[in-house]
Amino acid sequence: MKVLVLGGGGRESAMVWKILQAARVEKVYCVPGNAGIARMAECLDLDLKKPDKLAAVAKDLGIHLTVCGPEPPLVMGVADAFTRLGLRFVGPSRAAACLEGSKVFAKEFMSRHHIPTATFAVCETVEEAEDIFDSNLLDGFPVVVKADGLAAGKGVFIVPDREQALEVIRGLLIERRLGEAGRRIVLEECLSGVETSFLVFTDGKAMLPLVPARDYKRLGDGDTGPNTGGMGAYSSPDMLEPGLQRKILRHIVQPTLTGLQSEGTTFKGVLYVGLMLTEQGPKVLEYNVRLGDPEAQVILPRLKTPFIDVLTAIADGTLEGLELNWSDESAVCVVLAAEGYPEAPVSGHPITGLEKAALHPGVLLFHAGTKRDEAGQLITSGGRVIGVTALGDTLAQARQRAYAAAAEIEFAGKQYRKDIASPQPAP
Repeated sequence: MKVLVLGGGGRESAMVWKILQAARVEKVYCVPGNAGIARMAECLDLDLKKPDKLAAVAKDLGIHLTVCGPEPPLVMGVADAFTRLGLRFVGPSRAAACLEGSKVFAKEFMSRHHIPTATFAVCETVEEAEDIFDSNLLDGFPVVVKADGLAAGKGVFIVPDREQALEVIRGLLIERRLGEAGRRIVLEECLSGVETSFLVFTDGKAMLPLVPARDYKRLGDGDTGPNTGGMGAYSSPDMLEPGLQRKILRHIVQPTLTGLQSEGTTFKGVLYVGLMLTEQGPKVLEYNVRLGDPEAQVILPRLKTPFIDVLTAIADGTLEGLELNWSDESAVCVVLAAEGYPEAPVSGHPITGLEKAALHPGVLLFHAGTKRDEAGQLITSGGRVIGVTALGDTLAQARQRAYAAAAEIEFAGKQYRKDIASPQPAP
C-alpha cells in the first residue's frame, strides 16, 4: 500500500511514523516533508497550494490513500481535487473546511445550530468595533480579537482593555498585518476555565472520539507572550471524566456534524474542537478540520489501533464498528522553537544533541522546522523546530522524560516553555 502525507511539520512527522508501523504499508511519500520525515519517507518537492497538481501526481504514483495534515490545502479544496480523480482521501471538502477557514462562518454556524460558544460580534471597520464596545455586548474586558481567515495560529489576540483592542484592530483592518486573513474580525467575550482539545475521527456517518489533549498556545510560561502555533501539549487517561466526554459528544460534536449535513455538507476526516471547560459547561473556542499540532504528537503515540486502518475506514466510509484502543500511558510534548519565533523566526542554525535525546526512555523526536544544508548538517528551517515527546506511566514521569531529553538538544536561540503539563486544576 502506498500512502501520501501532505505537510511538513511535527504533526506530519508523527503521522508518517505511525502509518509506517503497519506491515501492509509498502511506502510513504510526503509533500514537502522535512529532514526528519526524509529518514522515513520519500519527500516530494511539490507546492501544497496547487491541489490539482498534487492529485495528478498522486494518480501517477499509484497512491492508494492520501491524508492531509495542515489546514491551508483543505481550505483550498485539495480533498475535492483528489475526489474528482477518484482517489481515496482523508480530509474534509472545501465547504466543510470553512469551519476552520473562516472564524466568522464558524461562529455564525454555531449560533445557527445552538452550539455553546462565547458571545461574539463581527466587524469590518474600526468604527463598527467601537460601537460593539460601546454596546457592552461582550460584557467588558478582556476581549478576544480574532482574524477571520487562516493565520497559522497567530490570528488570535487576548486584549486587556479598549485601547489595546483598538490598536490590534487597526493593525488588522487598516495596516493589514495579516493580509486578507484580517479583512473581517470576530470580537468575543474572553472565557475562563481549562482549555482542552477534543477530536473525533468521522467518515460522515460514524464518529470515534480520540483521547483528549491540552495544548499551549502562548509563547511564554504561565500563558504569557504572543500566540503561536503551539508550544507543547499533553494527553493522559484521566483528563476528562466519561460523563463530560459524553456531554461534549452529545451537545457539541454531534450537532456540529448534523448541522453541516443539514446545510448540504458531509464532514469526513478529523474534526478538532478547541474547548474551554467553563463553570457553565464546555464551550467551543474554535474548530480545526484536521489533527492538531502539537496535539497529534501526544495523541498518536497513545493510539494502539493501526493508524492506517483508521484512515482507510474514514476514506471508505466504514468507520462504523471499528474500535479504537489506547495506551494507558501519559504523553507530553515540549516544542523547541527557533530564535525570534513567532514573529520572525531565524533559520540556519546547526542542531545537535538529537542522538543523546533519543536515548532517553520513552522519548520520540518529531521534526518540524528542520532541513539539511549542503554539507549534510541538520539545521533549523522554521519557527517550531523539534517536538520532544515522551511517554510515561504517569503524567509526571512523561513530563520529566520530555524535559530531560529536551535539555540535550541545542541550537542557537532555542526557546521553549518550562511549564508544559504542570499540575492543572481539575475540569
